[in-house]
Amino acid sequence: MKSKARPATGRLLYAQSGGVTAVINATAAGVIQTARAHGIEVYAARNGILGALREELIDTGKESAAAVEALRHTPGGAFGSCRYKLKSLETNRAEYERLIDVLRAHDIRWFLYNGGNDSADTALKISQLGKAMGYDIRCIGVPKTVDNDLAVTDCCPGFGSVAKYTAVSTLEASLDVASMADTSTKVFILEVMGRHAGWIAAAAGLAGEGADAPPHIILFPERVFDETAFIAKVKATVERVGWCTVVASEGIRNAEGQFLAEAGTRDAFGHTQLGGVAPVLAALVKDKLGYKYHWALPDYLQRSARHMASKTDAEQAYAVGKAAVDYALAGMNAVMPVVVRTADAPYRWKIEPAALDKIANREKKMPAGFLTRDGFGITAAARRYLSPLIQGEAPLPYGRDGLPKYVQLKNAAVPKRLPKFGP
Repeated sequence: MKSKARPATGRLLYAQSGGVTAVINATAAGVIQTARAHGIEVYAARNGILGALREELIDTGKESAAAVEALRHTPGGAFGSCRYKLKSLETNRAEYERLIDVLRAHDIRWFLYNGGNDSADTALKISQLGKAMGYDIRCIGVPKTVDNDLAVTDCCPGFGSVAKYTAVSTLEASLDVASMADTSTKVFILEVMGRHAGWIAAAAGLAGEGADAPPHIILFPERVFDETAFIAKVKATVERVGWCTVVASEGIRNAEGQFLAEAGTRDAFGHTQLGGVAPVLAALVKDKLGYKYHWALPDYLQRSARHMASKTDAEQAYAVGKAAVDYALAGMNAVMPVVVRTADAPYRWKIEPAALDKIANREKKMPAGFLTRDGFGITAAARRYLSPLIQGEAPLPYGRDGLPKYVQLKNAAVPKRLPKFGP
């Protein structure tokens, strides 16, 4: 984290990593606009760290000020993302030497990696690499993840918007089910993201409060799935209310520690690929209770729904991008700008630097005090934490066709200077 004098010359390289969000491009806008204000050229890596390894770089200087500003309301990853985890320096030194070669060839002195846990680890490794290989590079990890599972930061940019989408979707779908329950659907199951941490599932709890308000059941990865208790809760809810809304995290496990929805494959980070817990739960409801059901898997919809973005989330996403540049130019290294909550009501927050070695390869799960005693709901403490993160709307510009006006960048390629390299 120690500051050093700013290099006399140099460019900044920005890259996006992992699953994108509704507001990750707002972070990109914060990076580019802040760097431009300091007279610093910004390159972006096409498809994350792979773009750096392949020397596939984008010159953001070719983009107009209006296009960069439009990133603030455009979902997806404007420069492409990837799931690729660097191995240790000892295991694959060639990749690290290649990275240094690319950075040196383009006079890149600052590297900002915008992602989650694995991306924080990558940024930390590259910061260590610079020291080990004698190249002056400052690395800043920039937080992003819908799972909200990064350590240290109060919340993760990207989470507030998916939380808002989840709460609103739970409320709206529940109104539909309530309308049909007398002669049709009795149980609705919504599956949400969240491999090991139940933050997104918990956000559904904001849709209503009280035993008869949806969601009636939330299933968290932090609690072992108990089939008997689940079926009993569904049955009791339908008999009392007439219908039942269930929200399940994709990462729930049984008593043997197995994912209910394991597909038997793994992603590029080595994580188990999950195959869909909602139909598994729906089959249980049908087999044990005979109720008519519907289930939904929003998948990419929940993290790309910019029309449902939280104003708080959009503002925090931009703020961490701006702070990342400020930290880099101040000479900081191996840090991440994190959100610090200073008050709940009214909600207040600020951005501060935190050491990457306190964040990388760590995972923040739901505190026990955020879950009700039966494990099927959220407590008042969870509501106090979650509610401010979904506050406010972030309006979109719309065209005459009735669709949002999103920007598509030129993404002009920087001429290559090195031989081809393909990990």
